[in-house]
Amino acid sequence: MHFDVVIVGGGHGGAAQAAQLRQRGFTGSLAIITAEPLLPYERPPLSKEYLAGEKSFERMLLRPPAFWAERNVEVMTGTRVTAVDAAAHTLATTSGTTGAGDIGYGQLVWAAGGDPRKLSCPGHDLPGLHAIRTRADVDALKADLRPESRVLVVGGGYIGLESAAVLRKLGHSVTVIEAMDRVLARVAGPELSAFYEAEHRAHGVEIITGAGLASLAAAGDAKLATLTDGRQIVADVVIVGIGIVPAVAPLLAAGATGGNGVWVDDHCRTSLPDVFAIGDCALHANSFAGGAEIRLESVQNAADMAATVARAITGDPAPYHAVPWFWSNQYELRLQTMGLSIGHDQTVLRGDPATRSFSLIYLKAGKVIALDCVNAARDYVQGKALVEHGIQVAQEALTDTATPLKSWHPA
Repeated sequence: MHFDVVIVGGGHGGAAQAAQLRQRGFTGSLAIITAEPLLPYERPPLSKEYLAGEKSFERMLLRPPAFWAERNVEVMTGTRVTAVDAAAHTLATTSGTTGAGDIGYGQLVWAAGGDPRKLSCPGHDLPGLHAIRTRADVDALKADLRPESRVLVVGGGYIGLESAAVLRKLGHSVTVIEAMDRVLARVAGPELSAFYEAEHRAHGVEIITGAGLASLAAAGDAKLATLTDGRQIVADVVIVGIGIVPAVAPLLAAGATGGNGVWVDDHCRTSLPDVFAIGDCALHANSFAGGAEIRLESVQNAADMAATVARAITGDPAPYHAVPWFWSNQYELRLQTMGLSIGHDQTVLRGDPATRSFSLIYLKAGKVIALDCVNAARDYVQGKALVEHGIQVAQEALTDTATPLKSWHPA
């Protein structure tokens, strides 16, 4: 088989890439290769509505099945890419239905995302440890839950806290452990971390920070977790949410530049000829991170990088430049983040956390670089222009909630 464009990965990035190419008039042969036995679907609901039983899988499909056929996109499910031959422009693949085979490409878009990072402590290989990355992961987790299960969540990031909130609402006993000194330490400032820790504790979740997992051991039908501070926790179910490992091994083995992800330039091209990379696995210099090379794990990044590649392939290139944004739903709180707070030197509180509607605005050298908005959608929407243009606003002015943020939009 040979396709003019092959997309590896059936998540948001891969689906957006195929759709964007067709929207821009690309008429060549086009295929999506995905290791899962499913058509492309949304991932964010996995730790929220799908885990809670509030959203069916059919409602999570990014496009109805007929969409792909109507646009002549071959979706090859249950197929895994094992090697890339950059010189020959071929992929070695394995499939549960057709076995192994080579697929040729004219241009390759790598949108494979990442795999859940696994524990490395003793007991890391015990059966029944759960990740939340695919539908199969969450189905297995739900199958293990019993009424009032004791759940241990390892990792206090978005995935860990979102799943903790859902499981607590479902009546389970939940403990979250985080090796760093606060939850959300990698993505938010201390003020927001403190707010969410208090919120979870108020809902009955035990939050333990500054203590990692030293070991796991079987304890009958349960598991005994020993923390680095010596405390022990008995859990019926263990969820591991400690980040992802970028799924780029075949590209790196083929000679692509990278490490923590695969390096791409400002048009999302890798160092291999005719090979692009987008989404979670793409290591890129980001202007909203002061030019630092980072990976962004977000729907926004995947979709905007897909648009960049679609333009490059269809002969209308434009460099990737998009304000990063993220969101997280926990209990009745909707956190919306605009920009990256990396390197901020000042934090402004706008509103009152006691009202459960407020924003934290991050400044660097007086310029707005990011906002964390909790149940404050207006600030989130109006804050985008401030971040995009690096607007300088006095701290005292930002605290005045009576003055909308759009007051400082550029003319």
